[in-house]
Amino acid sequence: MTVENVLYKTTMKSSGGREGSSQAEDGSLELTLSTPKELGGAGGNGTNPEQLFAAGYSACFLGAMKFVAQRDKLPISPDVSVQATVGIGTIPTGFGIEVDLLIDLPGVEREQAQELINRAHIVCPYSNATQGNINVRLSLA
Repeated sequence: MTVENVLYKTTMKSSGGREGSSQAEDGSLELTLSTPKELGGAGGNGTNPEQLFAAGYSACFLGAMKFVAQRDKLPISPDVSVQATVGIGTIPTGFGIEVDLLIDLPGVEREQAQELINRAHIVCPYSNATQGNINVRLSLA
């Protein structure tokens, strides 16, 4: 899929792999990376790629829901939240990830909430990037 009109670009530079660091080109973000004990690392105070993916996907999906709610005049609570759980494990060719998104839409009827979630999954850039590549499970809290 080719993006026809790029509206924004950003750059992060990483060094040292899972035991290194990542920095934003504009200086707005600098992270220490560490490998979780479950993956054979020492753990520690750093973050890891799975946490970063979970943060990005949950924030992006929430943004997609707000976009769809405004565009389609669907109800959305100001207290809406999205929790992303990212798992990593082995696949035949190496490693793969899976994602569970738990969406909390307080005050929105279940049927309308599900409609909003389904529409957001169509427009969310992370959902489009992962479609057909990894398992993404959507659940309404």
